[in-house]
Amino acid sequence: MTGLRQRIIQSSLLLFEQNGFHGVTVKQIVENVGTSKGGFYHHFSSKDELLFVIHDTFISYVLEKASIANAIHTSPTLKLRAIIKDFVKVFDLYKPHISVFYQENIYLKPHYAKLINEKRDTYKKMIMQAIKDGKKAGEFRQDLSVEITSMAILGMVNWTYKWYKQSGEKSINEIGDIFVDLILRAVLEKESEKVSLEKVF
Repeated sequence: MTGLRQRIIQSSLLLFEQNGFHGVTVKQIVENVGTSKGGFYHHFSSKDELLFVIHDTFISYVLEKASIANAIHTSPTLKLRAIIKDFVKVFDLYKPHISVFYQENIYLKPHYAKLINEKRDTYKKMIMQAIKDGKKAGEFRQDLSVEITSMAILGMVNWTYKWYKQSGEKSINEIGDIFVDLILRAVLEKESEKVSLEKVF
């Protein structure tokens, strides 16, 4: 990502958070960055595409990390642990992006919203598959509802954006470990819980 492109994104994040998507013009963004409208339109076809890129950045990150976890780990327990850890980490790496996402996502144009929703659905399916694989391998409880468990994980971790502060008592890695501990203790078969947790931590 070029320096100017990144500066435009960072500037728009700050302005969108302060004034809302419709309260910010391309003129304000380029003046804040110190570039021209030509510089803006060299990197983005419109303000709508810029909003899409902000949304797409962190969703693409968690998808890529989940794909890596699937490729590296054969154990569903270790796979789910890696997915959760990277999911939590996104709230530190892309906190402004996520704040703007929840604040301004209703303004995404339909074709951009469709692309984002497709990626979100793909990510949900990857978590669901990890739960299915864990049940099949005998590592996870057989009575688990794959759908509800997956939605519970997504809901629990997504809420991090509401309360996480980089200056808080716990680091993002410590928070990730707490989430992993809570979730794995809920999904692991009791007989294998101690052994599995010893492998994970």
